[in-house]
Amino acid sequence: MKVLALSFSPRPGGNTVQLLETVLGAAAGAGAETGLWKLAGKTVQPCDGCNACHRTGACHIEDDMQDLYPKLLEADAIIFGTPVYFYNMTGPGKTVIDRTFALNRPGRNLANKVGGVVCVAGSFGLADTVKDLYFYMVSRQMLPAMFVAAYAGAKGDVKDLPKCRAAAADLGRQVVAIAAQGFAYPADIVPPHFAYGTHTK
Repeated sequence: MKVLALSFSPRPGGNTVQLLETVLGAAAGAGAETGLWKLAGKTVQPCDGCNACHRTGACHIEDDMQDLYPKLLEADAIIFGTPVYFYNMTGPGKTVIDRTFALNRPGRNLANKVGGVVCVAGSFGLADTVKDLYFYMVSRQMLPAMFVAAYAGAKGDVKDLPKCRAAAADLGRQVVAIAAQGFAYPADIVPPHFAYGTHTK
């Protein structure tokens, strides 16, 4: 079993990464193979809306997402971690989310993977950020697990939040336990290419 954590923070060792490492440590203790992908220092270009991925099954943009795509597909559980910038996930983090639009083929999507969220804020924005990431997971037919939401400002503040670190460890064990259940959507229910909504004629 593989658990992958994504850090959308521009800081390679900030509070978000520290909590994700706690999640992964507990997941490893529960028997999972773990990995941490940090957006910091990487280049991820915005989706250009070309829709080539619908024709070819792959994104044509050559950047660090090409390294991430196979990691996402191989993972049984994915933890999305981000600090809050202007009341939501970081801009580069949203770019990563947008680029996963290319994962839209049978056998090449995020369906049936367990998802979790780690979110760190200095003030407002935790609820909206968690909500948006959960809605993303549901739209990809992932199975949402618990989230960890922390108030922390300066680098290292999460070290002084023992209940938060305990919740992060619980999340690591939880995603392993849920993934072990082998949940799968019925084969005839495929992830939508676009969001469902109310359509006019």
